[in-house]
This record gives sequence, structure tokens and C-alpha cells, in this order.
Amino acid sequence: QLQLVESGGGLVQPGESLALSCAASGSALDYAIGWFRQAPGKEREGISCISMRNGHTVYASFAKGRFTISRDTSLNSVYLRMDNLRPNDTAVYYCVADGRQCPTLAAKYWGPGTQVTVSS
Repeated sequence: QLQLVESGGGLVQPGESLALSCAASGSALDYAIGWFRQAPGKEREGISCISMRNGHTVYASFAKGRFTISRDTSLNSVYLRMDNLRPNDTAVYYCVADGRQCPTLAAKYWGPGTQVTVSS
């Protein structure tokens, strides 16, 4: 059993950076934890994931270069740093896990989400 809680969302201006946190309860070391987002009127999409055990990372094409995922195993936490934010990054961001592989839309564990709004 795993519980995930996101934090760090908010309102930022275009070009600014924001860092999201995901705190996991339970034994997160056996999971790959990922970030998804859902923009208004759009489907949820995967951003990135990281193996808690070995730190291996995977990024969606659109996320490469602006988004950075990291972990702190001592805190059972995963982070997503987002740079040069754009208005179309506005979405609810979710922390997701399902097992040792990167989670998919069918993942078992989802956090409640945190809202990120990019607007001037």
C-alpha cells in the first residue's frame, strides 16, 4: 500500500520556475514514481518518472530540458522542478506509482493533485 501527497503548486508568471514535491508513505523504495498532469479540457499525460531504488529517470519528449525529476530516499520523496514555465503548462499535477516500472494512466496509486497555474 502506498499513499502519495503532492505539494508546491501555485500561481506563477510565464518564464518562472516551480518545484513540486511528492511525499510517499509506505515502502516507496520498491516503486518507480512518476508525475502526470491534466490540463483543462485535455487528457492526463505522463511527464516523467524515477526509480526510487536506482534513480533511473524517464522523460516525455515535451518535458526534456525544462522539467527535472529527482528523489530523496531518506525522505521517501520525489520532486519535479519545472523551469521556464508557459501558460500551457497550466494543469493539475499528480504524483503516481504502480510498481517498479514507470506508472501508466492505469496506475494504482495517485495523489490528490496540486494545481499549477501559469499566467501573467
